Amino acid sequence: MIGRYTVGLHEIDGTQSAIVGGKGARLGALSRIDGVRVPAGFCVTTDAFQRIVAEAPSIDDRLDELSRLTATDREAVRTLSAEIRRVVEAVAIPDDLAAAITRALARLDEQAAYAVRSSATAEDLPTASFAGQQDTYLNVVGPAAILAHVSRCWAALFTERAVTYRQRHGIDHRRVRMAVVVQRMVFPDAAGVLFTADPVTGDRKVVSVDAGFGLGEALVSGLVNPDVFKVRDGGIVARMVGTKQLAVHALPSGGTRVRAVEPARQAQPALTDAQLVRLARLGRRIEAHFGCPQDIEWCLVDDDFQIVQSRPITTLFPVPVADDQQNHVYVSVGHQQMMTDAMKPLGLSMWRLTAMAPMHEAGGRLFVDVTRRLASPATRAGLLELLGRSDPLLRDALETIVERGDFVPSVPDDGPGGPPAGGAPAPIETDPAVVTTLVDRTRASVVALRREIRTKQGPALFDFLLEAFEEHRRILSDPLSVQVIMAGMEATWWLNDRLREWLGEKNAADTLTLSAPGNVTSEMGLALLDVADVIRPHREVVAFLHDVRDGNFLDELPKFAGGAEARDAIEAYLDRYGMRCVGEIDITRPRWRERPDTLVPVILDNVRNFAPGAARRRFEQGRQKAERKAQEVLMRLRALPDGEQKATEARRMIDRVRTFIGYREYPKYDIVSRYFVYKQALLTEADRLVRDRVLADREDAFFLTFQEFHDVVRTNRVDDRLIRQRREAFRSYQALTPPRVLTSDGEVVTGSYRRDDVPAGALLGLPVSAGTVEGRARVVLDLAEADLAPGDILVTAYTDPSWTPLFVAVTGLVTEVGGLMTHGAVIAREYGLPAVVGVERATRLIRDGQRIRVHGTDGYVEILD
Repeated sequence: MIGRYTVGLHEIDGTQSAIVGGKGARLGALSRIDGVRVPAGFCVTTDAFQRIVAEAPSIDDRLDELSRLTATDREAVRTLSAEIRRVVEAVAIPDDLAAAITRALARLDEQAAYAVRSSATAEDLPTASFAGQQDTYLNVVGPAAILAHVSRCWAALFTERAVTYRQRHGIDHRRVRMAVVVQRMVFPDAAGVLFTADPVTGDRKVVSVDAGFGLGEALVSGLVNPDVFKVRDGGIVARMVGTKQLAVHALPSGGTRVRAVEPARQAQPALTDAQLVRLARLGRRIEAHFGCPQDIEWCLVDDDFQIVQSRPITTLFPVPVADDQQNHVYVSVGHQQMMTDAMKPLGLSMWRLTAMAPMHEAGGRLFVDVTRRLASPATRAGLLELLGRSDPLLRDALETIVERGDFVPSVPDDGPGGPPAGGAPAPIETDPAVVTTLVDRTRASVVALRREIRTKQGPALFDFLLEAFEEHRRILSDPLSVQVIMAGMEATWWLNDRLREWLGEKNAADTLTLSAPGNVTSEMGLALLDVADVIRPHREVVAFLHDVRDGNFLDELPKFAGGAEARDAIEAYLDRYGMRCVGEIDITRPRWRERPDTLVPVILDNVRNFAPGAARRRFEQGRQKAERKAQEVLMRLRALPDGEQKATEARRMIDRVRTFIGYREYPKYDIVSRYFVYKQALLTEADRLVRDRVLADREDAFFLTFQEFHDVVRTNRVDDRLIRQRREAFRSYQALTPPRVLTSDGEVVTGSYRRDDVPAGALLGLPVSAGTVEGRARVVLDLAEADLAPGDILVTAYTDPSWTPLFVAVTGLVTEVGGLMTHGAVIAREYGLPAVVGVERATRLIRDGQRIRVHGTDGYVEILD
């Protein structure tokens, strides 16, 4: 029976975390698994904690104050959390509570040594492990000492690190309770940690073991370099024996002490091979019980393993669900679309329904299965060439998998892999009327969509949308549209390859494509300069915009001199581009039309940093520079053997790239235009569901798939628990970094540039826009928080088209994600910005305000201070 204040571990199962905390519940569950030994003990329940907190003076006021703080209020969090700990520890344990704990001790052995361990209710969760966030006290001897350490564990709920962790995971301090595990002390020969999935690569088939002599504290505290072993399919596939100079041992009188390891033992492995294999099997048994990869703390006593903790590994990227047991290789869609953030369920399902290829979902992201194309030698070559042009890291990762020869099976060729990138350009005439025809067709289709959707509501709307998605895909797959896009891209590759071969000219197409006509994305950035021209003369309007905090400011503008003109200019801009936003492939993201205040900081930067007429001047300067480059290249070619023929071919390719490269951006513009129409109709349905009290909030619909949303509209019933679970899952996915390449074993395969032609310490990337520029790095993670000055270099994680308005204000670009033909690269070239993309961890390695030098021709970044 569970008492009010104490309960034996053997009485606990995994469902009782509200009473015994996450650690206590997991230990109770572990003790029920056949073949798993857990040291005996009991839990002091959360009822005891609540009684203590209730007697703590002014605790409610302090918790209210703590709840108002954020993780960025570090000094205030540090001070207030320390104050709360002192208050909690100062509360005297009531006699009846102390007696309950003492009786539980007596049932085991009052004079034995114990580990006293914090066990919070928000701990060892599938999405937040809280590993290392709470306190543990080892080798505590005697009832008085145990009671004192129980108090310390209660107070440990409010350590600065635990408070900050809860803030970052959106967990309410008031809803968390603390239990305490009191467990017989284990005096091991060796101890350590076992991961049932490789914590570095994510490979679910590999068990990783860290081991050292004595108590596991030596490993946790970083006192020693542990032995590290990898076990796969019952065999040891990797070993690294550390030099273990120190070990932590228990003292007879209580507490622990660090002791030197005898020199003869320091380089000996802490576990034998047979013990490792046995431990790995034990880990797999525990993993099977809990149903997900585990982080397991173990002790070895007299050749017998005892388990003192097991928690979910929350840092692993999830694996897409496959319909079979075969090996699969997945490539990230987000890295191609320049949107690596997690997407909500409605966004994921809408993209899948409108995409041109089957996609798989994992961790709030989408992936394409390339296994079959990778397995066939013929299709592999085309796949690697195409992806390698876009993202060398992606290509290298795929080549690594193929070269290992142990994952992707070899299958018979199933046809040609498509024309090699950079080969003969697509057979299409260089006629601007082709682009005009395509754009007119697409605009007419969107107009028809807007007209027809107005009459649709309820279940009929969803039936209509399924038909609209067919038109959506038909437009995207139009053979002429694809041919035009490929013609522009292949002409770019042709020029870069041939002019480098013939003239030694690197990335010549970067200059030749400056101010190419018809690029709807580059026009969007210049158009916002025109908006700034309208606003700049009106001081009252500028002053008002500095204080804008929400999207309702447009209605207020006419109150100021020049405000009506400013409003009209912004409205006209939103009519053309208001469907765009950061992360626009996720239909649930707020569009500029929905949140026009997002654009205000960029407009004000343009007002401050540019003179009137900047858009027109910039475009003309780029056009003239491209023309001068073309004349220079052609003149140099004519001086070569067969020069007239080379010049004729080059002139044709220059005309082709300038005619077609701008259209490369239009299909994305069409997609987001359609998405905004879909979204407005779906939100109308969500609003009706809110009025009918089916949904609590319109954005609850974002946590349903398209089909689930349809079902809710049809039945007027929703599973509130599902929405809560989806919200929590989305929050956890936001903390994950998606890989470029992921296998069905869960292995994250990273590529490298494999270059040695750059200065020591330089950050490697992909050169996408030629030139070299030096300036102040502005690390910007949120477009709305950008504060740019002339000469700044933009450093960010990724840039989709919505970032284009910032490009006019900077002199260079560095991103963590990107490729030669992704949106940021295309626009950087059109604006003449030196740019390096695919720079791993750029936003963490480059500090805001540092001076950097961007080598856009050679593909690296130097940090100068």
